[in-house]
Amino acid sequence: MDVRRRLFTTVRTPAGEHFKTQKLNHNHRDTPRDSFLPLYLTNAVFFGLFFSLSYFLLHRWRNKIRTSTPLHVVTASETAAILSLLASIIYLLRFFGIAFIHTIGTRAATLNDDKVHSDEIEMNEEESALALPKKIVIEDEEIVNSVVSGSIPSYSLESRLLDCRKAAAIRREAVQRLTGRSLEGLPVEGFDYESILGQCCEMPIGFVQIPVGVAGPLLLDGKEYTVPMATTEGCLVASTNRGCKAIQASGGASSVLLRDGMTRAPVVRFATATRAAQLKFYLEDPLNFDTIAVTFNKSSRFARLQSIQPAIAGKNLYIRFRCSTGDAMGMNMVSKGVQNVLDFLHSDFPDMDVIGISGNFCSDKKAAAVNWVEGRGKSVVCEAIIKEEVVKKVLKTTVEALVELNMLKNLTGSAIAGSLGGFNAHASNIVSAIYIATGQDPAQNVESSHCITMMEAVNNGKDLHISVTMPSIEVGTVGGGTQLASQSACLNLLGVKGANKESPSANSRLLATIVAGSVLAGELSLMSAIAAGQLVNSHMKYNRSSKDASKVVS
Repeated sequence: MDVRRRLFTTVRTPAGEHFKTQKLNHNHRDTPRDSFLPLYLTNAVFFGLFFSLSYFLLHRWRNKIRTSTPLHVVTASETAAILSLLASIIYLLRFFGIAFIHTIGTRAATLNDDKVHSDEIEMNEEESALALPKKIVIEDEEIVNSVVSGSIPSYSLESRLLDCRKAAAIRREAVQRLTGRSLEGLPVEGFDYESILGQCCEMPIGFVQIPVGVAGPLLLDGKEYTVPMATTEGCLVASTNRGCKAIQASGGASSVLLRDGMTRAPVVRFATATRAAQLKFYLEDPLNFDTIAVTFNKSSRFARLQSIQPAIAGKNLYIRFRCSTGDAMGMNMVSKGVQNVLDFLHSDFPDMDVIGISGNFCSDKKAAAVNWVEGRGKSVVCEAIIKEEVVKKVLKTTVEALVELNMLKNLTGSAIAGSLGGFNAHASNIVSAIYIATGQDPAQNVESSHCITMMEAVNNGKDLHISVTMPSIEVGTVGGGTQLASQSACLNLLGVKGANKESPSANSRLLATIVAGSVLAGELSLMSAIAAGQLVNSHMKYNRSSKDASKVVS
């Protein structure tokens, strides 16, 4: 009997980081890729058999029906065709993932292998842990080797194994062997990989741990919020927390949502600039807006077209659509609506050539003047009056020093630098930390951090009026990463988890105002630290660890 035998050894590289499992004995029958024909030819043969035999049998049975011949009466050729068809079906099922037959055989062979070679294979627990990560057992070696050799695409592991955690572990081991680099320290256990399948991250090999701190309470519009912030920068949470303390001690902050609308701007091309201008005039005509809006709004229950802003460049036309999106951030929603309108316009403008659904006039994930001037997502202004005694006792500076520093740093300094929407101290810090904690798209931090910070002495120069104006905060409380367990918990902490059933878009709008309020706190604290000369000392104290990182165990 042909016994399946496989012996492995663990080889350690000089660097001590990478381990390879080598095959020492080949006295077994391998997978179809080791057959006489190349894999692609073998597959082609069985595919050809399957379809040709299916056609042959259907043709013969149709003739029997026409001639009233009983179907159970089969000839020798029909019998051979049926058997060959079954053989091709078994092969195709086995190869393309429905491998219960193969699994039973593999398990039986593995049991035999364990009995025969119980004295030959001896690996202590330490070597086993180094050679293979947890849950990667000997029976999975064939899959790992197939991924390494390229015969099984890494991206197909989830669909083949029907086990997302196991797929991540096998992919991780394959990456280590292919790169010769250890991934020790990158955790793979303890994460729900099912929750990201097909929507958040492809080909996962683990997850990154980012600590989450809380700042607050932030007293905003008469309510208190404890703000979660995911960051690896020391002092950031503490600084924002100090700003929240100063705001609360002064009676709180207030916010106003100025505008709420996500944008998408496709680019279309015509044969001439004159023809492009005709579409521009058509879109700008108020009489046509209602018809276009009806077409656009079919894409979703929450999508409502607000405006159309066309811009022409030669024979190319850029059309910036703006719409409300409920509690979702809304990129997919607005894109579907735009596609509906483009299909509708083709009837009147059949010569219109759609170059791209996005022509960067949107503008998404890029610093752009159109977002700074026109806004994108939620446009919010947030303000507070900080009392003189709070400025002195909590912030350790003076109103006069803060006003002067804001003018020379945030306004004049940013103007000299040619800044676009960057008239602030560090709005991006707070926006990024809250975005990561609550499952927003971190890349949209680019335009979401557009902010101008204003400071002015009020009440006869005693108190400080501070405000932040942020025209393009792009957030949502449903969809994307917001549904992951950790991010969902952070949204729940703020009281904005999921969709607001009573008032659609209320949760996402509230989240945007909380972001602006947190930025206000962060701006107030950092500017005070700079004005008081505390910035360097605080970072040297809290942002420089004296621990030996190599000895820290996760």
